[in-house]
Amino acid sequence: MKDLKVKPFLKWAGGKSQLLEYIRLKYPNQIDCYCEPFVGGGAVLFDILSLKKPKTVLINDINPELMNTYMQIQINVDNLIKELSEIQKMYWLCSEDAKREFYCTARETFNQLKTIPDRNLEKAVLFIFLNRTCFNGLYRVNKKGLFNVPIGSYKKPIICDKKNLKLASRLLQGVKMQCGDFSECLDFIQKDTFVYLDPPYRPLNDTASFTAYDKKAFDDNEQIRVHQFINQINHIGAKIILSNSDPKNYNINDNFFDNLYQEYTIQRISAKRMINCDGANRGDVSELLICNY
Repeated sequence: MKDLKVKPFLKWAGGKSQLLEYIRLKYPNQIDCYCEPFVGGGAVLFDILSLKKPKTVLINDINPELMNTYMQIQINVDNLIKELSEIQKMYWLCSEDAKREFYCTARETFNQLKTIPDRNLEKAVLFIFLNRTCFNGLYRVNKKGLFNVPIGSYKKPIICDKKNLKLASRLLQGVKMQCGDFSECLDFIQKDTFVYLDPPYRPLNDTASFTAYDKKAFDDNEQIRVHQFINQINHIGAKIILSNSDPKNYNINDNFFDNLYQEYTIQRISAKRMINCDGANRGDVSELLICNY
């Protein structure tokens, strides 16, 4: 299992693939128990599962469609691959106009299925399809909780990466999964549990608010709740790493996180900012890694 090279099966705003070289340096030598309260695209999760092989793992996210997709990859990957392969064949044969119609129909169906408690395989198939074909792999919902991201400009997007999905399924065997608020992970976390937290980032500026993964906004009060949660699990004895944006990219006097986490170690690292509608505004920014050891 150590040789498995598993990529995140989703394109995910704020995904950590490009920061793994920094985060990996902070992994404890041995990880027996691992928890990720904001699993998102799972770059750190799959890295730890392949390199460290923890005995007990809990992943959580507030997004039910995301967690359903993880579960379908864990327990139903063959049928998932079959459905995604068929969709990929059909989509690749479409004209540009037909692709747009195909996408809009899939998005409407997905939003209808979100209110239905079953049909979980179909929801996972559509979730991956929309993720691989929408603008920048962004997951955004409106105040009604409906996915509303427009189509991206991809001619032949990889919708079904069969090999990677199979490997992801192997790594996810035995992983505990739950959908809820990050605070609901508290009962799982014990002394020496390694916890990586990647909450929705605090927006870098007033026009960069890409935190609507759920219809409830993740504002500064939520960031403060994350800090309170970290204090709790730090007291328990957990080893903790937190990622977030660096407000000083746009306002050198913004000490929000420096003040909030003054009792912890704060490291600033360089990252590429890829989620911006204006390509000219994408580039190197500073991000934060906050650690308690």
